Amino acid sequence: MSDDAFELTEPTLTADDLLVLDDPRFGPETASIVTGAASGIGRATALALAANGLTVVAADIDADGLDETVAKGVDIGVDGDIVPVEADLTDDAEVEAIVETAVEQGDLRYVANIAGMQHIASIPNFPMEMYDRLLDIMLRAPFLLSKLAMPHIREAEGYGAIGNMSSAHGHYATKDKAAYITAKHGLNGLTKCIAAEGEGTLRGFSVSVGYVLTPLMVNQIEDTAEERGISEQEVVEDVMLGQARTKEMMTPAEVANLFVFGFSQHGKHLNGGDMLWDGGYTTTYE
Repeated sequence: MSDDAFELTEPTLTADDLLVLDDPRFGPETASIVTGAASGIGRATALALAANGLTVVAADIDADGLDETVAKGVDIGVDGDIVPVEADLTDDAEVEAIVETAVEQGDLRYVANIAGMQHIASIPNFPMEMYDRLLDIMLRAPFLLSKLAMPHIREAEGYGAIGNMSSAHGHYATKDKAAYITAKHGLNGLTKCIAAEGEGTLRGFSVSVGYVLTPLMVNQIEDTAEERGISEQEVVEDVMLGQARTKEMMTPAEVANLFVFGFSQHGKHLNGGDMLWDGGYTTTYE
């Protein structure tokens, strides 16, 4: 494949892509929160939870993207309502408003901390303002959302779960992604802390995957190519998929389905653990 022919685009999500499970707590009276819901994995997770009949508070700073998520839900015929909330996760008052909105919608039981960002640079060249923003969005905000949501989950008979979007990079490190890797390792620690305090019924879990066809990932290819002095095709074939045994990227819907399973009654023994679906990135090598 030549560089001229090389192109990656996010796949079109359909209703058939989404996992739908029977669960006594999956209904309109149950509220859930999904951050980063304007695109990518966050959008797919909001749609997947709504497809299971949940009321979904979809939070993101991108209001237009949230409108597209709501429209997509109508288009594919999800059963649950998607309630968009424009919010900056670096603003504590706006994070509090996300939780307040969810509580107004029903019994808050589930939180999916998915919002993320990326910046490619070596540690000596990493801008501290970018480091601070990345950690605020990807680690501090999940902590605050958990802090605010846990009392409400306990009020809902104590049954619920907080799912955190980790990564294969929450298990190991590569160069030029120090802030992202630091955040993901910290998020794994937060997951275990939630489980430690959840008394068995309020669960914490994380989801770790390799590279996923999202706008964040597609934008990252160009940055990585520039930082490493290689072609974009080489980034995908050698950097992103070179170490994997499954030679294709996951789709946002496939990741969203892991959150559906983790939140459901079928995931009741998933507590403090990580769902590692990385195509062999961290468990095999040559």
